[in-house]
Amino acid sequence: MPNLFYSPRYPRLLLGLYALWWLAWAYRPWVFKDWVLEHTLTVVWLAFLILTHRRFPFSNISYTLIFIHLCLHTIGAHYTYALVPYNDWTRALFGTTLNDLFGFERNHYDRLVHFSFGFLLAYPIREVFLRVAGAKGFWGYYLPVDLTMSFSMLYELIEWGTAMLFGGELGQAYLGTQGDLWDAHKDMALATCGAVISMSVVAFINWKFNRHFGEEWRKSLAIKSEKPLGEVKLRELMEKRDREK
Repeated sequence: MPNLFYSPRYPRLLLGLYALWWLAWAYRPWVFKDWVLEHTLTVVWLAFLILTHRRFPFSNISYTLIFIHLCLHTIGAHYTYALVPYNDWTRALFGTTLNDLFGFERNHYDRLVHFSFGFLLAYPIREVFLRVAGAKGFWGYYLPVDLTMSFSMLYELIEWGTAMLFGGELGQAYLGTQGDLWDAHKDMALATCGAVISMSVVAFINWKFNRHFGEEWRKSLAIKSEKPLGEVKLRELMEKRDREK
């Protein structure tokens, strides 16, 4: 693998490439107001990554996965997700549309990006759990999936709130349900599926190269304290407070 991939300058290269990509797709977006809405969270996310880079640098693998997801999102923001002309692209390249090939009846670009949200971002989330929360064994794979599901649900709530706030064509363009009653449920399911696949791949790699893989799983699932919490812990805290008075 090229030495650049291991270089601390690699994230800056990705940031520069994404800036060029973003500028290219910022030219004459199809629905400008929707484009602004779509990139609001992009700006917040990039600002967070830049501001925390020195204190908590992700691995270059994580930055690469984040970069790919942002590039996919940028295309969706340019056209609005429901109107990304991927069928025109596949017709020009292969002589047939992707929808005809697989029998799709709607534009599925949004489904791709929701799947990529789970598949590409579960690993950076895993880094946070391992390096900050100290998650080990089973929890290092389950918690990224769980948080991906939570973020996916939160994003659907943001979409719903934004659509209710702005209403009309702008709200519908941002929501992008395309008349599917179960659109939000399918989006969350795809994000979850992507995260499960991602963590399964990571688990397989660790199982293959880490001879203590099984032992770590067993230890992570072992009971660390046999004493219940709840009212038992509350009584202990109250008794401790009384003794300290």
